[in-house]
Amino acid sequence: MNIKIAPSILSADFGKLNQEIGSVEQYVDLLHVDVMDGHFVPNITIGAPVVRCIETKLPLDLHLMIEHPENFIEDFVKAATEKGRSKKDVSITVHQEVCKDLRKVLEQIHSFGVKAAVSINPATPLKMIEGVLDDVDMVLVMGVNPGFGGQKFIENALEKIAALRKMKPDLDIEVDGGINAETGKRCVETGANILVAGSYIFGAKDRKQAIVSLR
Repeated sequence: MNIKIAPSILSADFGKLNQEIGSVEQYVDLLHVDVMDGHFVPNITIGAPVVRCIETKLPLDLHLMIEHPENFIEDFVKAATEKGRSKKDVSITVHQEVCKDLRKVLEQIHSFGVKAAVSINPATPLKMIEGVLDDVDMVLVMGVNPGFGGQKFIENALEKIAALRKMKPDLDIEVDGGINAETGKRCVETGANILVAGSYIFGAKDRKQAIVSLR
């Protein structure tokens, strides 16, 4: 299975965001955008206005770590596609933990013509999303408790990845948090095919080499 690399702009210099993205975009496959609201996770990052300003031809992987994501999906779709990006190159991920009716939210995302994905935190059992696996384009397994970059990888992510791959052999399985050359290799061997890395890429002296080491 082809391994895709998604640098997380959470670890980029927001004062020169597009320059930071430009330094890696020719070596990666998609751009991971962490949206945090200070409620679901203990951090605040960016909203739709910043997404609108992102200049890249890469597909956008929008990870909504926010409460009531259904209230903001349309705004993020508009922001991600305003500069001509195709809707098929936009993915929106919501967390199981904040969706009272997860299937309904996923249907809402799909209704805008973009890809829909679901994420689960380290403490959330896989059974919580088994019922929607046929309704998603991707599952994002968190390798850390969401909120901040640079955390240590939590091992139980590997068990979830392996179980998911067994259940859905053709599913895109993304892993985010604590990813470096070592943990990335283990995730891929277990069944993940999309690796999100923030500080490991943007904090590297040689960003190209850091990306190469993940493949």
